[in-house]
Amino acid sequence: MSAGKFALSFAFLALMIPLPGNNALANKSAVSLQAPSTVQRGSEVTIQVKVTHEGNSFLHYTEWVYVMANGKEIARWQYTASARPEGDAFIREVKTTATDNLEIKTEASCNLHGSAGPATTVIMVKD
Repeated sequence: MSAGKFALSFAFLALMIPLPGNNALANKSAVSLQAPSTVQRGSEVTIQVKVTHEGNSFLHYTEWVYVMANGKEIARWQYTASARPEGDAFIREVKTTATDNLEIKTEASCNLHGSAGPATTVIMVKD
């Protein structure tokens, strides 16, 4: 193997191996939620999920995002190396009907580093 090919192979491997405590080049996918705190029974609720993940490239990207309401998945977005999210930060929106109080949970995951953890909120329903 030539020195140039060896250097290129080494550089590629160095980018693929996550290093503990090195957040400069890579991180976990993180989410935050925006939804009303109270709604009328039977009304449509819009839930916005903001996803952040630095380093969106064909090697390193947010792989999936889901939204659950009262333990039931109501939305999921899947991504691949060739069909990645549009940027390091993006928003997804889902609508649901509020017949009872809603516990909303969302999470996203990086294909290499995993998730920074879920975000949750409760939407109270009033008559």
